[in-house]
Amino acid sequence: MVSQPRRLSPTRAEGAPLLLAVETATRRLSVALFEGTTCLDAIDDDENRLHAERLLPAIDGLLHRAGTSVPELAGVALSIGPGSFTGLRIGLATVKGLLFGGTQPVVAVPTLLGLAAATDAGAPVRGALLDARRGEAYAGWCAAGSTKLQGEGVYTPDELAAVVPERAVLAVGEDAGAFGEALASRRSVELLAPVPACARRVGRIGAEILAAGGGGDSERLSPRYLRRAEAEVQRTGERFEALE
Repeated sequence: MVSQPRRLSPTRAEGAPLLLAVETATRRLSVALFEGTTCLDAIDDDENRLHAERLLPAIDGLLHRAGTSVPELAGVALSIGPGSFTGLRIGLATVKGLLFGGTQPVVAVPTLLGLAAATDAGAPVRGALLDARRGEAYAGWCAAGSTKLQGEGVYTPDELAAVVPERAVLAVGEDAGAFGEALASRRSVELLAPVPACARRVGRIGAEILAAGGGGDSERLSPRYLRRAEAEVQRTGERFEALE
């Protein structure tokens, strides 16, 4: 699905930087272009995991339609995980390639935070679920008005029911519907489903962080997997990554 593009303002204020937002953590590929906190254009591609073939053309098309280019970007907001190992690697590698030799910062936006942003901003606790397979889900939540995730991890329904705050409003991401129902039978939570991954939400969060001076060097970033790949589990004996 392609949105109707909006051209860049010829009188754009100096304080309204251009930000590219990239979401590749799930089967859905999504990119968006922001001018300040305003989304100018977006492309959502629901083709099943063709990110390697479609991501760069989508970004090129987005920038071309807006009459701009990578050097004019003030930064990039990237959904950093958890999610598809392959999708996350493709997203990060593409962003690193685009910005190679440049100085633009990258804002790493947790995928669960981007999903949680789909819920009612007035909810006392907002969170998200994303399928992690094996009967588990990635989950995390934050208090109203905060963008700091709490409890981010991999859970079974029983494990999450023991720790997620009651009356939390949870966005149910890709393939996590059955998990959400199992959780709701164990804990008093409100589910918002289904919620697809979306670069517009990643971009809005990233724009706020960038305006506050956040972001960093893309070369120092790595995907936020939370769960280790099977080969890594066999090598280390550890299923989950340590969070900083």
